[in-house]
Amino acid sequence: MKQADIGLIGLAVMGQNLVLNMNDHNFQVVVYNRTTSKIDDFLNGPAKGTKIKGAYSIEELVASLKKPRTIMLMVKAGAVVDNFIEQLIPYLEPGDVIIDGGNSKYTDTNRRVAQLSQLGLHFLGTGISGGEEGARHGPSIMPGGSFKAWQVVQPILQAIAAQVDGQPCCQWVGENGAGHYVKMVHNGIEYGDMQLISEAYQLIHEGLGLSFAQLEQTFTQWNQGVLDSYLIEITSHILGFQDETGAPLLEKILDTAGQKGTGKWTGIEALDLGIPLTLISEAVFTRCLSARKDERVKAAQVFTPPQSSFTGDLETAIAAIHDALYASKIISYAQGYMLLREIANQQGWQLSYGNIALMWRGGCIIRSKFLGNIKQAFDQNPQLDNLLLDDFFASEIKRAEAGWRQAIILAINLGIPTPAFSSALAFYDGYRSERLPANLLQAQRDYFGAHTYERVDKPRGEFFHTNWTGHGGNVSSTIYEV
Repeated sequence: MKQADIGLIGLAVMGQNLVLNMNDHNFQVVVYNRTTSKIDDFLNGPAKGTKIKGAYSIEELVASLKKPRTIMLMVKAGAVVDNFIEQLIPYLEPGDVIIDGGNSKYTDTNRRVAQLSQLGLHFLGTGISGGEEGARHGPSIMPGGSFKAWQVVQPILQAIAAQVDGQPCCQWVGENGAGHYVKMVHNGIEYGDMQLISEAYQLIHEGLGLSFAQLEQTFTQWNQGVLDSYLIEITSHILGFQDETGAPLLEKILDTAGQKGTGKWTGIEALDLGIPLTLISEAVFTRCLSARKDERVKAAQVFTPPQSSFTGDLETAIAAIHDALYASKIISYAQGYMLLREIANQQGWQLSYGNIALMWRGGCIIRSKFLGNIKQAFDQNPQLDNLLLDDFFASEIKRAEAGWRQAIILAINLGIPTPAFSSALAFYDGYRSERLPANLLQAQRDYFGAHTYERVDKPRGEFFHTNWTGHGGNVSSTIYEV
């Protein structure tokens, strides 16, 4: 058998479709799965008639590959990845490459890069987004880890990635766990986008009383403008989809949302790094609240909503909700990029923020027209502190602000929850405030805990403690920051 260009372990949905994608691009692929019957099922099913070959042991898989060998793992994150790495090591030689294409934690990727480099092996932690369709026809691919590994696998990964304006949605991200970190932030932004769209849907449907047919039309129109995106597109399809009785299927779906954890990881990272990732965190908490269905049913019998209904101009209200969704989306990405900038500083990664936006423009779940504007912002100013300070995004926020506020007021009056819209606006109002009430917080902390404070009339970095009661001490507590 001709030696293969790449081996892939793990024939679940994503693994199978990536293999078929590689085959379409004339790469010779050999596959292995722990449950070997899946190899036969795949070769006799979706892969029938292709050049894809099967291996029935790790040793056979490695022996089937040209040097330097490249093996891609598409298996469950965590201990399973480590287990397969340990199985592979005895058969590999210095210069060989292992790619982890699952949703691994970046800290695990950091560890694996260091561990394998000591053996002369190269490890690539690669975020992949796009689901089944993306894997089959072109996903967004976010590689990070060993740069030498990237040089080996670049032709394969860029060939199978989504292409936008002739450019692959796959670029080198950075060292160690940078690729998996960027994928984690992508997933957090995905949580935020989905929550924002859901709030717009509920506010229009329950608040304004539009039918599902009208909702489908509204979202279809929105997808022609600044909100043009994959998630808006599929939302319009979902809103128009009917079940076997001819009723909207969406009405039959239980309102309890699941999650796999990457949104939660993003929120935890933000807390650890002191980044106000309020919108994504709120999106995670809202899923948690949705899961408490039984309690919500009981609470609905105790607390009645405001006795009010919408009486204004329908077109104006829909436009306001559109602007609330758009402005909140800008905030979500601004916060996500704040987190990326902070982790880059902490880890010493040289992240290309414009290239990250480019990678997200095609193939992935959050792909949208909007990402082109983000790339332009960082192309114009690679050292941009915050997307909100870019001229384009600043002007867009200003234009949408009035409608954003009107939509939230409408939701409050109707008793419809808009946690993501509201947290985004609160962040914006805080971010644009030269002075916040944190002076009172510092005074309180110093009063009860002698934690000290800085003064506006003294140089930064000089700390003071006040004996507020007259009978306290003059010894201050240890100074610390978030």
